[in-house]
Order: sequence, then structure tokens, then C-alpha cells
Amino acid sequence: MIELAIYDMDRTITRRATYTPFLIHAASRIAPWRLAFLPLSALAMLGYVLRLIDRKRLKEINHALLLGKVHGDALTPVANSFATRTVARNLLPGALPAIAADRAAGRRLVLATASYRFYVAPIAARLGFDDVVATNSVVGLDARIVPKIDGENNYGPAKLRMIEAWMAMEGIDRAKAHIRFYSDHASDAPVLEWADEAFAVNPHRKLRRLSRRRGWPLLDWG
Repeated sequence: MIELAIYDMDRTITRRATYTPFLIHAASRIAPWRLAFLPLSALAMLGYVLRLIDRKRLKEINHALLLGKVHGDALTPVANSFATRTVARNLLPGALPAIAADRAAGRRLVLATASYRFYVAPIAARLGFDDVVATNSVVGLDARIVPKIDGENNYGPAKLRMIEAWMAMEGIDRAKAHIRFYSDHASDAPVLEWADEAFAVNPHRKLRRLSRRRGWPLLDWG
């Protein structure tokens, strides 16, 4: 039996969301002039709130505005500096002991997040995760990362599909795996329902109510 401990990232491990802060961090270091597009980014968010665009398209627009096409070699040091800052300033105090306990118990640690893989991977490495299931980006033949998501945005029901696809790729039989999953948000209900052990971490109101109905433990890491 393989033991997996799967963690959401934003507001589960981190205090605050990381997506927009990363784009601002990257823009300020690679192309500061792109920060002038922040008002357009706010308009895109309004379009999402009004349901004119979906979450996947919102991310692609923000990527195009604040990062554009960027070569992987230019992005790597920026992602590394953001990871260092995130681990130093943006972790919930209860997250590290939980991760350490799962590691000590021999569980394979998986970070499953809707955030982009290109900046999640160095954060995961610093936290000692074994694997990452994250939103992927299209990479051009010139090794530039394009502002277009490759496949699904790893959010909501798509997160379960992407975890299952990762397990299939790794040759992990669900029937022979014991899975615990940690999340702060009700959008992860499909994965929480599917897991053998589900934990609501720092849950917002909707997940708190759902957890009480389902009997999922409530954890406070903050």
C-alpha cells in the first residue's frame, strides 16, 4: 500500500494567494513597464466576476499582460527568488510541522495546486515535496513560455482529473493507495470526497459547513 499526502497550496500552506504576487514579482524584475497593465488586469478580474470569462481565461489574460512570452532561462531565477521569499514570509506556521509529520510517516508528498508549475516547482522543492501536480503552460519551440494553459487549469473537478492522470502516469493503482488530502477551499470538494482522509485546513465558511456534514477534521494552521 502506497501512502500519499496531497496538499493544496494557496491559503492551505501559504497565508496568502501566490498567483498575482508572483506575476507582479516577475514583471518588476523582467519587464517593469508591464506593471502599467495592472488596471487592465483588474478589468479582466471584473470580467471573471461577471462570468464573461472563466478562471482559465482570466489566468491566460493576466499572464499575457504582466509576463508575456518569456524564456525559461529568464524565468528560472525569478521563480527561485519568489520561492525563497514565499518560504520565508508567506507560510502558515502549522503547515511545516504537518508536512514534516507526513514525511516522517513515510508518505509520498504531493503538492496539487491551480498555480502555475513554473513557479510552484521551486516552492515545492524548498518544502520537501516529492511531486507537483499544477497548471501547465504551453512552451514554444524557442523555449519561451507562452501565456496559454496547456491542458486544464488545475482547479475544481479538474484537480481530481489531473491527480488521477498523474497517478496513472506514475503507475499508482488507486485501489492500492491510501490518500490524505488537505485543502482550505470548497472548490476542492471532489478531491476531498475522493480521498481516504480529508482535512479542511483554515477553511472558509462554505468548506467549514461541508466539513461538518461530512465529518472531515478542521485544522487551524494559522
